[in-house]
Amino acid sequence: MKSKRIEALAEFVLASDTVLDVGCDHGYLSIYLKKNHLCKNVIASDISSNALEMARQNFQKYGLDIATYVSDGFNDIPSFFDTAVIAGMGCSTILNILQNKKCPSKLIISSHNELARLRYNLNKLNFKIEKEKIIYEKGHYYSIMLCHKGYQKLNYQKRHWGLDNNQEYYLYLFNKNKELIKKVPGLKKLKLKYQNYLLKGLIEKK
Repeated sequence: MKSKRIEALAEFVLASDTVLDVGCDHGYLSIYLKKNHLCKNVIASDISSNALEMARQNFQKYGLDIATYVSDGFNDIPSFFDTAVIAGMGCSTILNILQNKKCPSKLIISSHNELARLRYNLNKLNFKIEKEKIIYEKGHYYSIMLCHKGYQKLNYQKRHWGLDNNQEYYLYLFNKNKELIKKVPGLKKLKLKYQNYLLKGLIEKK
C-alpha cells in the first residue's frame, strides 16, 4: 500500500484536522491517516457503494474504526469535518463538488487532468493555493494542492504549471510540448511554442 501520492496528500494534513476523504475508493488514504495518527479523525465517502464496501473491508482488515458514507461529494455527510481531501478525480468533477455549501475552508486536492483550469477556478471560488507538490509515481506526474479560503491571482506560469518549481516536471512538459508541436496546426502550435519559451526560461533558472 506504500504510495508517494498518499504520503504527499497526508503531508498537508494536520493533527488537529477532521478529514473527509471524498471519493475514498478502497480507503488507502484513510487507512494511512488513521494508522499513523496523523489527524484528529477521518471519515471516508464515495459515490459508489461497491467501492465503499471494499473500503469497509480494508478498514476491518486493519482493525480501524472509520465512519463511511455513500455520498456524491459533500451532499450526504452528516458528520462534522473541517478538511476535505479530493483526489483521483477530474477537474470538472472536483469543481462540481466544490459548489456545495458544505465545502470546508481547507482543501487538499489532486486532479488527474486540466490543472490550469482547476487552479483558475479555485481562485474564482475564493480559494488560495498555499502550497503545491508535484510527485512522480508509476509513470505519471501528480499535483497535490493545499488550499485555504483567501484571495489569490496566479500569473500564467503558476496557473499552468503550479507552485512547486519542480524542474523535472518542467522538463517533462517541455519535451511533451515539443512532440505536440510537430503534430498540431496553427494557433495551437503557436500556443505550445510560447509555453515552451516560458518553460525553457524556468528550466534555465535552475
